[in-house]
Amino acid sequence: MDPTPHGLLAWLGLVFVLGLRHGLDADHLATIDGLARFNAERRPRLARWTGVLFSLGHGLVVIGVSVLMAALAGALHIPAWFGAVGVWTSVTLLTLIGLLNLLSLLRAGRDEVVRPVGLKGRYLRFATRARSPGAVLLVGALFAFAFDTLSQTATWALAASSGGGWLTGALLGAVFMLGMMLSDGLNSLWVARLLARADARARLASRIMGATVVGLSFGMAAYEAGSYFRPAWSSWEAGREWLLSVALIALLPLAFVLAAAVSGRRSLRYG
Repeated sequence: MDPTPHGLLAWLGLVFVLGLRHGLDADHLATIDGLARFNAERRPRLARWTGVLFSLGHGLVVIGVSVLMAALAGALHIPAWFGAVGVWTSVTLLTLIGLLNLLSLLRAGRDEVVRPVGLKGRYLRFATRARSPGAVLLVGALFAFAFDTLSQTATWALAASSGGGWLTGALLGAVFMLGMMLSDGLNSLWVARLLARADARARLASRIMGATVVGLSFGMAAYEAGSYFRPAWSSWEAGREWLLSVALIALLPLAFVLAAAVSGRRSLRYG
């Protein structure tokens, strides 16, 4: 890692953006959606904070991995194929999640709310039945024990903290977690607010958000695959990763605004 303050700040900015982007994973969105809905009636405060708690548990695991990788940076050598496997695992999962959410969007009836579809939650049925802050935090931690998450964390932690020691790894992991908490926290607030609105408005807004999840999944998959296949693209994006990531991330708040505006007009028109 560049030992200068400028180099450290650049890495912190990039890792923060990576955390924001990781929080937009469809598995995160789907699980937080389910947790918020499950707790909305009896535990409305918990419903609003499920995204923050989920990403806190998830982020603590990421910090642990980052600290471990930073501490071993001088002695640990990761083979070249490790990064490639991590990239293609991520691309495959993102593509599959995009397809599942596209099918969900197309199959939803006119009177149904479209809900994001994840993969991990399909095998962890209890994940959306957590009734306490500690249980939500535990669910987030369990979701971090996946090859795509661990491999990507190990890759950027080793690259960024080489020579910086475990404190640098802890700082990078914490910044990653903060980015993730921001995007996941906004998601749970959005879901909690959506549940309090009229059914027609919720249905329309859910379709806009469903289409956004599809676009994000396919867009991130294309971004990662393109970076792997095109060396020229990788050279061009060096130093611009945060711009490309922010462009993808910006889709979510734009979708929030669009969903609120369009559904608000519709409710006024037919209310």
